[in-house]
Amino acid sequence: MKVVLASGNQGKLREIQSILSDSPIHLIPQSEYKVPEAIENGLSFVENAIIKARFASQLTDLPAIADDSGIELDALNGAPGIYSARYAGQGAGDKANNAKLLQDMLSVPDGKRQARFQCVIVFMRHHLDPMPIICQGTWEGELLHQASGDNGFGYDPLFYVPEQQCSSAQLSPELKNSISHRGQALALFARALKKHFPLMSSQ
Repeated sequence: MKVVLASGNQGKLREIQSILSDSPIHLIPQSEYKVPEAIENGLSFVENAIIKARFASQLTDLPAIADDSGIELDALNGAPGIYSARYAGQGAGDKANNAKLLQDMLSVPDGKRQARFQCVIVFMRHHLDPMPIICQGTWEGELLHQASGDNGFGYDPLFYVPEQQCSSAQLSPELKNSISHRGQALALFARALKKHFPLMSSQ
């Protein structure tokens, strides 16, 4: 089943393709259909994921998967949150976003640097789908004082995973995919897909 991924983020594409490798889905990035980025004007991860999935599905006439994710800091009242990808400004890259977050957390001591990654996965069979599949995952950790590790993308080098005693960017892709926020959400989605796929394939 061809499904368009409503994202231009290559890191997300690689992770989602890897985690869904045993599913019946053939994932195609929206860039192959020249779909522009949707205007993410929702006020939650769920709203933005639905906006992106609906937009990609409408322009490609294909089922769509959208991921909306980000990092939350308790010390910043949940920021960057839904603005994680553009925390340092529209079009900002990972380096600039990481630098701004470290600066904003500069005076926050150890013990008060609790952080979590959130991920919402939305699957829409078509752009008018009244009941999309929505799955969510949360990954608890802490924010480091400086970047560490070369794997992953986004805020991975700053996200300390206490159980592994290292940053997310120091984990192997396989381990990260099995425990991360996105891995959790996609595992739930894969189970939901097995339940719903016979219905979808018969339409």
